[in-house]
Order: sequence, then C-alpha cells, then structure tokens
Amino acid sequence: MFELDLRTLAIILALGVVSVLTRSLFFISSRPWTLPRWAQRGLNYAPIAALAAVVIPEIVMAQGALVTTWQDARLFAVVAGLAWFAWQRGVLGTIIAGMAVYLPLHIYLGW
Repeated sequence: MFELDLRTLAIILALGVVSVLTRSLFFISSRPWTLPRWAQRGLNYAPIAALAAVVIPEIVMAQGALVTTWQDARLFAVVAGLAWFAWQRGVLGTIIAGMAVYLPLHIYLGW
C-alpha cells in the first residue's frame, strides 16, 4: 500500500487546479477570442508535422540507431507506399501497398 501525505495531496490538487484553469481560459473569457492569422496558418501544418515526427524515426532507425543496410523491409515498404500514393492518392491503398511489401520481406526474409 502507499501513503498519501499532506504535501503530495496538495501538489496533486494544485496541479489539478492549474490544469483546469489553463484549459478553461477560453470559456471563462466574456469576449470572443481568436488566434492571430499567423498562428492559424501555422496550425494548418501541425498534423503533418506531428505525423512526420512519429513516422520518420520509425522508418530510418532501428533500436535507437540509424539503419545502415538496405536489407530493411521498412525502406522498401515506404517506397511502395509512396509510389501507390503518388499514383492513386488513397490512404487505404497506401497502407495496403506498404504492408504487401513489408510483410513478405519481414516474415520470409527476416529483414
């Protein structure tokens, strides 16, 4: 079992209050609030930037180090997925094309 002392409880409550206040600031204000134009433009790129930040390291790194060989199924799967997307512009087809290349190379060749 664990002990919950007064200091820990106070920290948890303070963090909760700060979290609620920062998230509800937009609702508390009585006047309309809009983002500046430059911020709105920047938010258009946020989803693709987040996706790239997650996906690219998975493609070019293996166990914390850069991939140093061409015998990596992920590289060929990316090429197949990009080719499909350039040809058809479909997300589902891109995933299927990439996996159709990745799985045989990974399972049968051990790449």
